Amino acid sequence: MNTMKYVINQLEQLVNCPSPTGYTKRAANYIIEEVKRLGFDVEQNQKGGIIVTVKGKEETVIGIAAHLDTLGAMVRSISGDGMLNIVSIGGFMMESIEGSYCTIHTRSGKDYTGTILTKHPSVHTYDDARTMERNPRNMEVRIDELVTSKDEVEKLGISAGDYISFAPNFVYTPSGFIKSRHLDDKASVAVLLGLLKEIKDGNVIPEKTLKIIISNYEEVGHGASYLPQDITEFLAVDMGAIGDDLTGDETKVSICALDSSGPYDYDMTTQLIELAKEHNIGYAVDIFPHYGSDASAALRGGNNIKAALIGQGVHASHGMERTHEKGMENTLKLICAYVQK
Repeated sequence: MNTMKYVINQLEQLVNCPSPTGYTKRAANYIIEEVKRLGFDVEQNQKGGIIVTVKGKEETVIGIAAHLDTLGAMVRSISGDGMLNIVSIGGFMMESIEGSYCTIHTRSGKDYTGTILTKHPSVHTYDDARTMERNPRNMEVRIDELVTSKDEVEKLGISAGDYISFAPNFVYTPSGFIKSRHLDDKASVAVLLGLLKEIKDGNVIPEKTLKIIISNYEEVGHGASYLPQDITEFLAVDMGAIGDDLTGDETKVSICALDSSGPYDYDMTTQLIELAKEHNIGYAVDIFPHYGSDASAALRGGNNIKAALIGQGVHASHGMERTHEKGMENTLKLICAYVQK
C-alpha cells in the first residue's frame, strides 16, 4: 500500500512527541492538526481524548480506538544531592528504562534532559551495582544541569509531580523493522491516520459511520471507559504480544480472542478472522492473559457495545519495542476490510 510511507512517517513524528499518561496535550494537538489537514471533523472529550467522525453509507455507528498515551514516570521527590526520585506511570520493568535518556517536563513549560540510573550506577564504585534490585526506590534521574543540591534543582523550577518522558530512539531499518519505544500504541495511532488517508484518497468507503477514538489514559486502565452512546460496535487497535505459546509475530496482525478482561465478542472476532482469510491478510489468533485494552476499559465502563481487539505484533512490549512494516500494513488492511464490510 502506498499509504505505508505516510504511516511510518507519522509514527516517527508521534513517538518523538512526548505523551506519558496524563501529559498528552502535545501529542493530541499534533494529531488534531493532522486530522484537520486530512479534512475530517474532530473534537475532544473532557478527558482530552480525541474523537474523529467519518460519515458512512449507513447511520449506524461503529467505534475504532487506539491510544496516544505512553509509559513514563513522574518526579516523586528531589534528593539532597540534586537527583530526582521517581514513580512509574504504567506497567513496565525498571530494567527496561535503566540507562535511558529522558526529559523532565516542568509545570512552567520548561524542559530539562537527564538520564535514568540506579542509585549505585557504577561497578567501579559500588559492590552491589550489579545486584541492586531494580525498583522505583532504587532508581533516580541525573539531570543535565550543574546542580548538587535540592535547592539548586528547585531553582530550576523542577518539583514533585513533574512528568518524565523516555527518549524513543526511533529507527526504521532497511529490512522494514521499526525499533522504538512507544510503539504501544503509537503504531496503531499511525495506522488509524493511514485509514483516514485511505478514506480521503477515495480508496476506502466506510459502510457505516465511524467514530475514531484516540484515547489518552489507556496505560492506567481507563482510556476508553466512556464512549459516545451511539457506538454499537467497538474495535480496539493496540499491539499484539509476542512470546512463548503465542502464534503472532511482527509481520502479522494479531486478533485477540481473550485477554485479562475476558473473551471478546465471538461474532466480531470470527468476522475479523474471516475477513483476514478472504483478503489474504497475514494474521494470527492469540490469547493475552497479561493484557488489557481500550475495549476492556469500554466494557468495564458499562458501554452497551460488542467489542474486539487487534493490532500489529510488537516484540519486547513495554521495553525497547520492535515491529515490522508488514505487521502495520496487515493491521491497516484488516481495518480497511472491516469498515467496508
